[in-house]
Amino acid sequence: MEGIALKKKLTTFDPAEGLASNEAIAAFMEDAFASGDAGYIAHALGVVARAKGMAQIAGDTGLSREQLYRSFSERGNPTLKTTLAVMKALGIELTAKAQT
Repeated sequence: MEGIALKKKLTTFDPAEGLASNEAIAAFMEDAFASGDAGYIAHALGVVARAKGMAQIAGDTGLSREQLYRSFSERGNPTLKTTLAVMKALGIELTAKAQT
């Protein structure tokens, strides 16, 4: 095979494409919450919002698509108010339980 160059085209993996069911979304967010990393949780919410349709989430929350993309990007820092509004629009509940 000497002299034969193989070219492979790599594509970017988008986790939003795998979030087609409520169960998949719940598992994805459970993992994010378990990390305890606020940045990762915010980014994961952004991924779920993209999976559901950012325009729909924007309409449901009254926020602009641009604001949502910016807030839930890897460098974003959404307010608690924005986070709770997006979670409500996504049907994700935030609950508390005592540590064991």
